[in-house]
Amino acid sequence: MNALAREPRSQSIEDYLKVTYQIQEQSQWVTTSALAERLGHAPSSITSMVQKLQKLGYLDYTPYYGFKLTERGKRVALGMLRHHRLLELFLVKVLGYTWDRVHEEAERLEHAISDEFVERIDRLLGHPRLDPHGDPIPTEEGRLPEPSHPRLLECFAGDSVKVRRVTDESGDFLRYAAELGLVPEAKIEILECAPFEGPIRIRVRGKDHYIGRDAARRIFVERKSAKSARPRRASP
Repeated sequence: MNALAREPRSQSIEDYLKVTYQIQEQSQWVTTSALAERLGHAPSSITSMVQKLQKLGYLDYTPYYGFKLTERGKRVALGMLRHHRLLELFLVKVLGYTWDRVHEEAERLEHAISDEFVERIDRLLGHPRLDPHGDPIPTEEGRLPEPSHPRLLECFAGDSVKVRRVTDESGDFLRYAAELGLVPEAKIEILECAPFEGPIRIRVRGKDHYIGRDAARRIFVERKSAKSARPRRASP
């Protein structure tokens, strides 16, 4: 039986659980303010929905800490992530979309398609592991590899790295990243990390670029080699 089989629920519930899971990837506990910022809703409406989700068994709440997904809530969130990321890859591979346009399309479509449709996409694409931005795709059984790749911002001058993931919330940023060649599998040499919140100088495809700290925060990398004597890192 498909561990991510869909049960009746509203689109709003699915969105809340998916975003909660994504916040939990970076922080053990989720706060109403963090959820309000990501969803663009008023804190009062977030609080009301969180209480509802707790009663439905999707969330656990701990006073003074925040809330996190129960196993039931996590199962729903992973199901929506599977829909979303397979749709993004389908839009790129089959329909010819560019990677900066698929996030919003997938947001609209992920709630409308059936699990059968998703599994047909999965088979058509050859059971892929990653979406176009390098994010892992949950399996049909509800398993998701959780890579611990550092952000480019966390690396040092002298490091050689490979891009693994690029955050996909901003189409403008994805277009900018593509122009610089900062796409999954791209190799980067980190040449300089300027102090005092300064930019980072990198080399991609033989060309040098300066990128800001916010851009470096949105790119996850795998270190391939590192300089033995590390200069001071540009702190997050």
